[in-house]
Amino acid sequence: MGSVPSQNWLRRLGGVLFWSVIAAAFIGPGTVTTAGAAGARFGPALLWTLLFSTIACLLLQEAGARLTIVTGLDLGQALRARYRGGATGTGVLLLVLGAIVVGCAAYEAGNVLGGVAGAALGIDLAPGLLTALVGAGAALLLLAGAPGTVARLLGLLVAVMGVAFLVTAWRLGPSVPALLRGSIVPAFPEGSGLLVLGLVGTTVVPYNLFLGSGLARGQTLGEARFGLSIAILLGGVISMGIVVVGTAVRGPFGFDALAGVLEQRLGGGSRMLFAAGLFSAGFSSAVTAPLAAAITARGLFDDGRGRWSAGSWRFRATWFGVLAAGVGFGLVGVRPVPAILLAQALNGILLPLVAVFLLLSINDRRLMGSGINGVTGNAAMAAVVLVTFLLGATHLTAALAATFGLPRPQGAPLLAFALAVSALAAWPVVRELRRRRLGGGE
Repeated sequence: MGSVPSQNWLRRLGGVLFWSVIAAAFIGPGTVTTAGAAGARFGPALLWTLLFSTIACLLLQEAGARLTIVTGLDLGQALRARYRGGATGTGVLLLVLGAIVVGCAAYEAGNVLGGVAGAALGIDLAPGLLTALVGAGAALLLLAGAPGTVARLLGLLVAVMGVAFLVTAWRLGPSVPALLRGSIVPAFPEGSGLLVLGLVGTTVVPYNLFLGSGLARGQTLGEARFGLSIAILLGGVISMGIVVVGTAVRGPFGFDALAGVLEQRLGGGSRMLFAAGLFSAGFSSAVTAPLAAAITARGLFDDGRGRWSAGSWRFRATWFGVLAAGVGFGLVGVRPVPAILLAQALNGILLPLVAVFLLLSINDRRLMGSGINGVTGNAAMAAVVLVTFLLGATHLTAALAATFGLPRPQGAPLLAFALAVSALAAWPVVRELRRRRLGGGE
């Protein structure tokens, strides 16, 4: 009898390890930079932003996983089924594919360089050699087996990353009342607007939704909800730990600056801990970005004849192309700025569209049956969708402004634009939501 609880416990632990891939995906070098800069400039005052964005990430990921488990279609397949044929359908699929693949390839350079930066803090090797080693390690991990196997292996890296950042944060001895106040009481210190959006934007990422939905196949709803809840909440706590670590810096934030301050205050061991955390963040994201691109492409193009299996040349060519792009830019030591701007613009359009699609799909009675959302779930999802419009407007306007050399809109004008777009979209979304809940289907 005693073995049954043990087996259940091991299965739940395995589920958390499996779903830690989502935390690995959203805690990358960009998160370390943004969260660290938030801590350096504003202390723990912006922790509430990470609490909100973690909950938003959990809501969207649960919706994507539930869609797959109940219907048997992952997010990419559901989009293809809904928008099949015609100019509109082709446009939607091209937007999704372009945003995910271009975005993953553009951001992959940052992931690789982040992993190299972490390794360089503890290993004295040439940057080019470190870049090649990070790329080769990511390729070997992606070749290791099915996406589920890769997810579990990445869960171990998330554990290393969590220990590194949380132990470092604890050793800094932060004020517990200040941490609680920063986590619960929303505050907008002067000049914090872009960092608030940045913290949310590094946690709620479009390609992660396709990754999570694709990995949900074969899971039960209870297992997925438990594993996602624990893994994503732990990811949020790790991100908060990075904010606390960032408070050690006084002045401009940078990886070298932070490592130096930690070494002075806490000893050489803290430098190595930070190096391990930064490397784990970069390397794990360098694996998840190509994997997400391949899973998305499979969902959009798989015809059920096994030509997009994890071992197929199509699946491997997709992730290899994304990885090769990141390693290539890493070897020349630059980030592909034009590609990043394009990815930001495409993701600015894609994120709110995917969020609305998820909201409508999980309220479709003909599609989901008894698995549709309740009133509380819809209220929470509506708030998240509103935030995705704000993020989308931010990314889109920032990309357009940078492309044409215009001032970047901030503050009230940006918020007014996002709210105006949301208001225009609200009525048709609400009408379609009501129709689907009544059984109108597609």
